Amino acid sequence: FPEGQFVAGQGGRVVGAASSLVVLWDDYGVDHTWQGVTGDGTFRTHDPSGRTLYGAEIVVDARRRGLGIGRALYQARRALCRGRNLRRIIAAGRLPGYRDVKDVMSPELYAMRVIWGDIADPVLRFQLSEGFQYCGVIHNYLPEDVPSCGHAALIAWLNPRYAPANPLAGTLRSVP
Repeated sequence: FPEGQFVAGQGGRVVGAASSLVVLWDDYGVDHTWQGVTGDGTFRTHDPSGRTLYGAEIVVDARRRGLGIGRALYQARRALCRGRNLRRIIAAGRLPGYRDVKDVMSPELYAMRVIWGDIADPVLRFQLSEGFQYCGVIHNYLPEDVPSCGHAALIAWLNPRYAPANPLAGTLRSVP
């Protein structure tokens, strides 16, 4: 799915990248894992008939954060979602500060405190600033992610321009 892969360059160097695929969201749901939704990173789970763009990965060179690179990558994803008339973008955001507080709060409380502004988590705060909605915590999403203790925040962005192919099919009936 070449259209779902984005690279950001600056001064002839790669400074960021984002990988996405289209999935049938009903096949995964809230308890999915990164390995499951991406086919162990092969993207063999890509299904062009799906209506969900899944944000599998995004990375920005740590020395270049704050320069708008992540924002540009998210804008590219939203443009792809609108251009392909997909219903939404769904992703899972790391919770890199959670390990420091895991003994005093659940990952759900951690995420809520980020949303409330009590905790400055760089990943979830950024995703919220990009118009994504927090939908809950996925446990064991990426077990090898030690700073997040394997957990991730499920996030979604709904395409305001989504137009179902046949929105009124089956909804109108004649009255005798």
